[in-house]
Amino acid sequence: MTRTRQHWVLPVSLLAALLLGLLPLPAALQPLRPYWLALVLAYWVIEEPDRAGLGFAFIVGLVGDLVYGGLFGEQALRLVVMSFILQRFRARLRFFPLWQQALWVGGLMLNDRIVTAAIHVALGEPTLPASFWLAPVSGLLLWPPIFLLLDALRLGSWRRR
Repeated sequence: MTRTRQHWVLPVSLLAALLLGLLPLPAALQPLRPYWLALVLAYWVIEEPDRAGLGFAFIVGLVGDLVYGGLFGEQALRLVVMSFILQRFRARLRFFPLWQQALWVGGLMLNDRIVTAAIHVALGEPTLPASFWLAPVSGLLLWPPIFLLLDALRLGSWRRR
């Protein structure tokens, strides 16, 4: 039995992630803003590695750089690093329970923050505030609902109910 794939879900989910990244938040919640683009891309690298590889992550990162502004290529580098790690451990990660995947993704988001901090240090920019390190926690907490939502959309399982 073959499943029909929903080919529209990948571009629409990435567009939604870009828009969620632009959503204004109160100043108190800004440090908790998850890296939506990385969370959605992580799902696609895990579930559809033939469609979402390193080149795809690089292009998505460049689009993110254009949309959000900032240093051109920074997000591309961050997403390529994340995708490389995900591809390396994808086979194991796919079979982890969702809570273990969330811990893994939280670790990846923390690694992303380390890469970002390293880029800032290399460029001689001011030190990042301590609240900068809170976003991986929100990414960790959001992974299960994002994974389940994208899985339902990709597989079309919401229609069968």
